[in-house]
Amino acid sequence: MNLRHWVLIALLAGLAGCATTAPLEPRELVYTTPTEETFRKAIDLMVEQGYVVRHADIALGRAEASLARWPGYQLQLQVSEEGSGSRVSVSALRGSQPLPPYLLDPWLVALQHKLGVAP
Repeated sequence: MNLRHWVLIALLAGLAGCATTAPLEPRELVYTTPTEETFRKAIDLMVEQGYVVRHADIALGRAEASLARWPGYQLQLQVSEEGSGSRVSVSALRGSQPLPPYLLDPWLVALQHKLGVAP
C-alpha cells in the first residue's frame, strides 16, 4: 500500500471513532408498587412530559420514548419484579450522547410521586 492508502485508512478510522458513543448507564430505584402498575404509571409520566412512546411491551417491562426537542432526547425504561415491588431502571440519550445517570433522579422522583409512594 502506498502512503495515500494509509492516510485514507487513518482518516476513516478516525471518523469511525467519532461515531461511537459511551455505553448507557442506567439509574435504578426500587418501588413498593406492583410491576404492572409501576410500568403503566411510568409510561403515563413519559407522555405527560411530552415524550412519544415509540415502543412499549408490558410483558417484557420495556419501553422507549423520544422527545422531539433539540437536540433530541430518548428514554429507555426497564421495569422488573423486585420482591413484592418493582425495580425501575431508566437511561437516556441527549442527541447521540448518554446522559449522566444522576440527571435521571428527578424523573425517578416524579415517578415516585405519581405512584403515591414518595416519602
